[in-house]
Amino acid sequence: MKEIREIISKYEQTDFEKESIALASVVNVEESSYRRIGARMLVSSNGNWIGGISGGCLEGDALRRSQKAIFSKTPSRVVYDTMDDDDNQIGVGLGCNGRIVVLLTPIDPDDSNNPIEKLKTIVALNRQVVMVTIINSEKEAKLGKSFVYQEEKNGDDILGLDEKALRENIELITSKKRSQLFKMKDGEGEMVELLFEFIRPEMRLIIVGDNYDVSALVGIVHELGWEIYIVGRKKKIHKSTFQKAKAVYEYEEFEDVPMDDYTSVLLMTHDYNWDKKILEKIIKLDVPYVGMLGPKKRLQKMEGESGLENLSFLPYFHSPIGLDIGAESPEEIAISILSEILAVFRKRDGQQLKHREGTIHERHP
Repeated sequence: MKEIREIISKYEQTDFEKESIALASVVNVEESSYRRIGARMLVSSNGNWIGGISGGCLEGDALRRSQKAIFSKTPSRVVYDTMDDDDNQIGVGLGCNGRIVVLLTPIDPDDSNNPIEKLKTIVALNRQVVMVTIINSEKEAKLGKSFVYQEEKNGDDILGLDEKALRENIELITSKKRSQLFKMKDGEGEMVELLFEFIRPEMRLIIVGDNYDVSALVGIVHELGWEIYIVGRKKKIHKSTFQKAKAVYEYEEFEDVPMDDYTSVLLMTHDYNWDKKILEKIIKLDVPYVGMLGPKKRLQKMEGESGLENLSFLPYFHSPIGLDIGAESPEEIAISILSEILAVFRKRDGQQLKHREGTIHERHP
């Protein structure tokens, strides 16, 4: 979501009387790739770009092709195939070993249905959504046509897809929480290839605590682009932390903090009584991840008290928090904690990748 916000910001700052832009989007990946479906790169006619579609081996070529799309005002798609030992292929020798399909779409600021306007809609919704995009068609002009599926606003489907089939595909994507490609007939009766892209909202982290280690955690979370909420004594919280947080609450205001399906709560008060009081409120809520700083004996003591007997058996509760990487400094501990949160939300076990069997990422059907 951070990359999407940066692209939107550049789009809104562009003087279209002086320059034009195009959006390069990864719409399909086979085998190995540094970036996955949904990676985006905004290219300007002056040669500047933000975002990225690979680890650096494809950006230069994508820049040139995007500029061509800008000047021709015609969308196109390019397939980067680095699975074979072909010296003429971009990326060979750089460790790609995959096939990546990139959609290049010139952006018309006067078109309310251009893909960046769709991204603005997604950010405003701030919830998980599915965006449907034509990624292959006999007619180039159809490439990049898209809409954001909203059950209550089906009229937004500018592609004219069959409603029943559309709903079935959306339900499948939503249940799996990952993007997938389908072939369907559009409103003109043409069979087109569509990307049903599952887009998560921003991760939301609620940090309960006001000691110096909170600042180290906030700095890294801010770089990730997550929403940050702090609960603690405002007079103790550093000014820089205030600036990076979306909102700051006193301990007594904890129940006013907004939560959703992508929310994590960290108890870092270093105060047994405050952790206990906040935890008694949290366990009544439906939060995907709750973590409490401290050793196991602290947790065991808390479990022996009224109302908190089975904390360690709650699937969403974690204490001690973090992955076992030998973290010592506040910054290292922050990396350990955030890695665990990502692993929980992405349903991974946090093992070393060299021990993972099969591909690093799930393959898209």
